[in-house]
Amino acid sequence: MASSPLPQSLPLLKILTAVVLGLVASACQSDPRPPAGITQTTQPALSPAPVVAPESVTFAFEPFTGMPANKADELSSEIGNAAGSVGLNLVRRLNAKATYRVNGYLSATGDTSSTTVFYVFDIVDANGRRVKRLQGLETIGGVSGDPWSVVDAATLQRIARRTTVEIDAWLKKA
Repeated sequence: MASSPLPQSLPLLKILTAVVLGLVASACQSDPRPPAGITQTTQPALSPAPVVAPESVTFAFEPFTGMPANKADELSSEIGNAAGSVGLNLVRRLNAKATYRVNGYLSATGDTSSTTVFYVFDIVDANGRRVKRLQGLETIGGVSGDPWSVVDAATLQRIARRTTVEIDAWLKKA
């Protein structure tokens, strides 16, 4: 009886997924210089930080893309807590007016010993133009058939804390 190639190729699929996600994240870096040997095309510059006082700026986090609803709810709560600790003003009503909207994209992948959550948060202005991109990853121990099932509150707290601290630093840099 012939064995299926899928179980043997599953680790390779996970590695390829991680590599592709890493390449996507690195392609989104804000470094304006192209890699060696690549001709740069003109891209619109990111908008500067707001011209209003940081304490007057408001943010509306849009629903997160790529994560289960229960984890998205948990992350939203953690972002609210972390934002309060650094003094960011969040608008929590759907479609409410805000200085900036934050779009979050998250994915999780696991291998034989760990799970990694990749995240990207794009801050966009009232015209929908991206003005800032925040990105990172969190690797935790534990594996499961569903990588999201091992993502715990502490991991989501670290993502929320890092994101809000970076937003606050960006606001105060202006």
